[in-house]
Amino acid sequence: MRTFTVSTRKKDQVIDITDTIEGYLQQEQNAQGLCSIFVAHTTCCLTTADLDPGTDLDLLDALRNILPDLNYRHPHDPEHTPDHILSTLIGPSLVIPYQRKQLVLGTWQRVILIELDGPRQRTLHLSTF
Repeated sequence: MRTFTVSTRKKDQVIDITDTIEGYLQQEQNAQGLCSIFVAHTTCCLTTADLDPGTDLDLLDALRNILPDLNYRHPHDPEHTPDHILSTLIGPSLVIPYQRKQLVLGTWQRVILIELDGPRQRTLHLSTF
C-alpha cells in the first residue's frame, strides 16, 4: 500500500489526482490489475468526472444545492454537517482497473478528490491487486 497526501486550498475544491495515481502505477510490478484508492477523512470524497473548464465549479454548486436547509444536530459544529453528508453520499473510495500501468478511464474521465471542508491536508491510500 502507498500513502500520499493532497493539500487543499479552499473550503470547497475539486482536485484532479489522476496523474498522481498513474505515477504510482508506474512503480508497480504488475502492468495490469485493479487500483483501489481510499481517502481517510469524513469531509472529502472521491469520484470521477469530466473536468472541462468550469465543470468543477458546476459540480460544487450542484452538490451544495442537493441538501435541504435543516437544523442539523452535529454536536461539535452543526454548520459542518452538510460536509459529512455530501462526503457520505459520494463515498471515500474508488476501484479502477488499470492496464499497461495506466488507469482504464473514459475519454474525458479524471479521478478527483472533492474537498468539502478545506483548506486541509488529506491522506489517501492506494493499493493494487
